[in-house]
Amino acid sequence: MSNSILTKVFGIAAVGAVAAVLSFAAVGDPLGDLKSAAAAVDSKHYAAAIEQLKPLLKRLPKLADYTAWFLATAEFGVQDYAVVPAALDPVWRQQPPSPLAARATLLAVQAFERSGDNDSATGLLRKNYALLPQPQGDLAMAVAFSAAGDDVSAAVYYQRVYYGYPASAEAAQAETASTRLRAQLGDRYPPVMPDAMLGRAVKLLDNGQAARGRKELEALVPQLTGAERDAALVRIGVADYILNRTSVAHRYLAQLEVSSPDADAERLHYLLQCARRLKNQDEVNQTLDRLARLYPNSKWRLESLRASASHYLVENQLEAYEPIYRACYESFPKDPLAADCHWKVAWGHYLRRQTDAADLLRAHLRMFPASEDASTALYFLGRLAEGSQDSSTARGFYEEIAREYPNQYYAVLARERLTQMGAVKPAPAVAEFLRTVAFPQRARTNDFEPVATARARIDRARMLASAGLDDLAEGELRYGAQNEDQPQVLAAELASISSRREGPDQAMRYIKHYAGWYLYLPLDSAPPGFWKLAFPLPYRADLERYSKQYGLDPFLTAALIRQESEFDPKALSRSNARGLMQIMPATGRELSHRVNLKTYSTARLYQPVVSLQLGTYYLKTISDNLKGNWEATLAAYNAGLSHVHAWMSWGEFREPAEFIETVPFEQTRNYIKIVLRNADMYRRIYAADRRASVSYSDEPQRREAIPPAVLHSPSPVPIP
Repeated sequence: MSNSILTKVFGIAAVGAVAAVLSFAAVGDPLGDLKSAAAAVDSKHYAAAIEQLKPLLKRLPKLADYTAWFLATAEFGVQDYAVVPAALDPVWRQQPPSPLAARATLLAVQAFERSGDNDSATGLLRKNYALLPQPQGDLAMAVAFSAAGDDVSAAVYYQRVYYGYPASAEAAQAETASTRLRAQLGDRYPPVMPDAMLGRAVKLLDNGQAARGRKELEALVPQLTGAERDAALVRIGVADYILNRTSVAHRYLAQLEVSSPDADAERLHYLLQCARRLKNQDEVNQTLDRLARLYPNSKWRLESLRASASHYLVENQLEAYEPIYRACYESFPKDPLAADCHWKVAWGHYLRRQTDAADLLRAHLRMFPASEDASTALYFLGRLAEGSQDSSTARGFYEEIAREYPNQYYAVLARERLTQMGAVKPAPAVAEFLRTVAFPQRARTNDFEPVATARARIDRARMLASAGLDDLAEGELRYGAQNEDQPQVLAAELASISSRREGPDQAMRYIKHYAGWYLYLPLDSAPPGFWKLAFPLPYRADLERYSKQYGLDPFLTAALIRQESEFDPKALSRSNARGLMQIMPATGRELSHRVNLKTYSTARLYQPVVSLQLGTYYLKTISDNLKGNWEATLAAYNAGLSHVHAWMSWGEFREPAEFIETVPFEQTRNYIKIVLRNADMYRRIYAADRRASVSYSDEPQRREAIPPAVLHSPSPVPIP
């Protein structure tokens, strides 16, 4: 890690800490010896590794657990099994706890088993069971019990593996062992619970193995009774639906009779789904009525309501979808899906300028304060107040957005409105109303100065990295970020290491995973280096060059790439889009002709410079088609032009945000807001570095560039 990155993320003190570690490594070079010994273990030169590792236990006290792990692995390799458990003792004594504890347990268990000490093996597994990854832990338990002669207990744990983890490699081994034990134990073989058998088949359906799951369900039915049998029968039809055998599934489910209420509700739900695919709207409506009459509180009724409402939503049929969404939140007010259902109704009333829109927006906040649309409701309450010439009320709502949701799309708009509004004071009535809303409590600041435990993790990780043991260094930090009190600090260090080693995409994913609330932090509450790891600008020269060539804002280009591929040049989507800007092969071929790219091939889409050249040209082409409407351009980049042209006709939009909220595809709607939010983040994070600013030499390009005010203009004018 460079001193500049350290200073940005943790400050000057961290640089001294690394210097101390590196100085320590240079004296006698114990880290070099650890690296050499680890390489010897990997190449199975165990005797040489043992000779190097034993002195390191004292020379590297901060890494005693890692030294012990390599030493025990080498001793296992030379079949000196009796000494392995004792050699691993530093792993279990390590403070802060060692990430190697689970692996050490499994290695010690194998050593006990090879030594014939089966009681110690099972005892250690019982003691450390909570540490073990699954299904490896249950498989180890099964093997240990079998070796100790407790075949009944072994069978139980093999069943846990086979039924609980059907897609795992361990499941095949468990199946073979279970077959042997069933024949061996006879009547003593522990019976498998029906819910476990059914659960395995359902997991196969959920994991995309519908054909295999269907086959297992058919075999299960004769073994089941009651509600489990009914559920299995219904899910045979569900499997056919998943496999797109819609007519087969419809015929089967229509004829099926089950007595379990939950199974019958599920049957009706999938009958409704089949009817929709078969375009039989009358049957859809009839089935929805049956669910309301027979199973009004079933989760399957809620699923059916949502599916039916979504069908009308994408057709822009407010009169059809509003009563269905209303039934969702009125019948299931505590369900997590209720907030979205209520928002669809509230938004429909706002867009059609109905007089109760403000009441519905306020009700949304009171009923669903943790809603993903809370900031949206606040913003449009502010816009309604502005429309009534009540600037002080509007300011109260905008200030709440800027404070509670500092890095979301509507905070960008709120800050712009506040800037235009001037010095008007917020209305006290807004504060009184907001006190009635139970917003979730979120951390607004986090301490990025490492405490003792985090500092120990960081020091250990840097020592491992300097020894060339990058996987272990990252594992050390991942363990601390997942289990200890300063995940933001360890995520930043982890991101910094992985950015250098694996690229900015992995660094960003670490921050998203281990500090997922980071977007609720004000920009000045975290170090600049943290934000630059979360919003990186790799390939910057080419990104700026092609953005300038096609009159694009480089920050918007970066924002789009962050959402499309997380700056992973090898990204490949499920739809076969490739590279930084996620271009389809056929689209890339066509674009390559337009920009006169020589020697095009699909493989070249993985080259950053090619992806940037084609992607920026494509983005500009879409923008020109949509007359510079960037909200619509982003929607088209994500969902296609044909959809966007239809959506733009759905209302008299007074500002771009109204168009965004009207987009019926949740994925596309969120995509637009995230990209525009990202662009704002890039501008603020890199404000001191103006190399990427939009300042071009020729006037036409300057007019086509996208200044922030245009990108997020909330002025009440129709979208072209």
